[in-house]
This record gives sequence, C-alpha cells and structure tokens, in this order.
Amino acid sequence: MAAPAVIQVLFVLMPNSLILDWAGPAEALRIANQCLRAQGQAERFALQFVGPEADNVSSVGALLTGLQPLPAVLPAPSWVVLVGLPGSTIAVDNAPARAVLHWLRGLRPQRQQLELVTVCAGTLLAAHAGLLAGRRVTTHHQHLDELRGVEPHCEVVANRVFVEDAPVYSSAGVTTGIDLVLQRIADTCGEPIAAQVAQTMVVALRRGPHDPELSPFLSYRNHMHPALHRVQDAVSLDPRHGWTVPRMAEIAHTSPRHLTRLFVEYTQIAPLQYLRRIRLAVAQTALQSGHSVNQAAELAGFSSDTQLRRAWHQLGPTGAPSQARPA
Repeated sequence: MAAPAVIQVLFVLMPNSLILDWAGPAEALRIANQCLRAQGQAERFALQFVGPEADNVSSVGALLTGLQPLPAVLPAPSWVVLVGLPGSTIAVDNAPARAVLHWLRGLRPQRQQLELVTVCAGTLLAAHAGLLAGRRVTTHHQHLDELRGVEPHCEVVANRVFVEDAPVYSSAGVTTGIDLVLQRIADTCGEPIAAQVAQTMVVALRRGPHDPELSPFLSYRNHMHPALHRVQDAVSLDPRHGWTVPRMAEIAHTSPRHLTRLFVEYTQIAPLQYLRRIRLAVAQTALQSGHSVNQAAELAGFSSDTQLRRAWHQLGPTGAPSQARPA
C-alpha cells in the first residue's frame, strides 16, 4: 500500500503576525512527524513559511527572514494557515495585506485537496478575501462583530475553541490554534499520534464546549506520569494485542498492583477498563466505516462479537452495534 500523501502546510506570515498563532501549531505538526517516524511511519506534514515579503518583523519584534513567496500553484493536498495580527481591527489597506488578499482570492478550498485553517483574527483575512460565505466560523472574541460586518453571509459562532466546517477550520485565538491543529492531526494521523503530540507539548487536549465528548484515545490523558503514558501509548497503538495487567506493567516497569493504583490515582479508571474503552472506540470507528459487527470485534481486539456487544451495552452509546453502521 502506498504511503499517504504528504500535506504541504503553508503558514502565511505578514508583518507583525502574532507569533504564538503560528509557532504553536507549527511545533505540533513537527512533533507529529517525529512521532510518526518513531512508529516507523512516513512523515505527513511539510511546513512552509510564505508571505508577501521575504523579510518581516513578528509581533514581538523578532526578525523573520527567508520567507518563501506566495506560490502561484498549490499542490494537493495543502493546508493554508492564516494567523492573526495585533490591533483592535484588522487593517487590510496596506501593500502586504493587499498582496495576501489578492493571492487568497485565487484559492478554491476543497476537502482533502486545499483546506483553510485560520487562527485568531486570521479568520478576518479569509473573510476579506471572500472565502467564508456560507461557512460556520469563529475568531477571537474581540473580532466577532468585525467578522460579522466583513462577511455577513457566514455564520459566526461565539464561545467556541474552534469550529470545523470542512474544508474551512477556524479557531478562536492564540493557543486555541494548537487545539485545532491537534484535532486535525487526530483526523489525519489518528488519535494516538495526537495524544502523543499533546503529551510532548504538555497541552491538555480539549474541544469547544458544544463539541462531542473526547474519545478514549484523548481522554484519561490529563496527567504527567510518564509510565502511564507509555502504557496508554502502547495500548492505543496496538489494541488487538493480548493485553493483561501484568503485560501493561512490563511496559510501565512496575508491578501489576502498583500499575493499577497509578491508573486509578491519575486517570480515575482501572487498566482493563481503559483497554475496553479503547477497543470499543476502535470498534465504533470500524462499524462507521461499514465493517460488520464480527469484523469490528476482530479489528478492535475483542475475543468475539458477544464480548463487543457486552462492552457496547455497558459503555457505548444507545442501541445495538449494528445500528452504528452507515445505512
């Protein structure tokens, strides 16, 4: 099987671009590549930093040099990342802004081909370029009314960490750009990789207040215990393995009894309960992809479809596993 295509990620940097808006997401993508390599997988992200000028000054005064020009043609797949600028409003009546808007107006976002990611007031740049009509988006709370005025034909969502309306993804500001990129890493590379990135960055995985509950791959991770993270990584990456508490304890380099105590103390769940939730999440994904209940049970590591059904009724959503399959 051919390796997945590398995604070209273009960070569009104008003079005074907010450095945290792009540095945090860029680091998350770099670490994702690092985690993929450690698993023997190919890197998925190629980072480029582009702008209307080769050299400019960031929001904190650091000089950025060697920025690539805005490309005439974008390969597929690509992500274009727009970031915020300081100020109570976003000024677009200057030469760099006009150059960026002219370039943006030539883009045609399309799912899995050319996707638009906006951080903070970067959403305003997309709005000025006419890319948000009919879309659900968010931005920094100080710019919500401005966004409504610039693009009255988009649905502006307040009080959200980020909003997904593929192929447009928008976040509320600064550190929420990391939240959004972590979610895009999960969508692209799998939730175990996203969890490892968050652990490396010491970031608590979260979503907006109205989004679904985090999956088990991302839950039970708000701790800093390295032995538990090793076990959770191993279980998440190979849920079909014949895991027992003693086998998990070998990964943690501790006794089975002590591992159970650590799990309960730091995650509020026992090791085998964690394993069942991971396997159930894998089975749900398999069912939603069209696999039969028997196939989903096997892919997730359940010993039988009966065991899957039992876990489903105890821990899963309402209804039967067969009802999770697409119509």
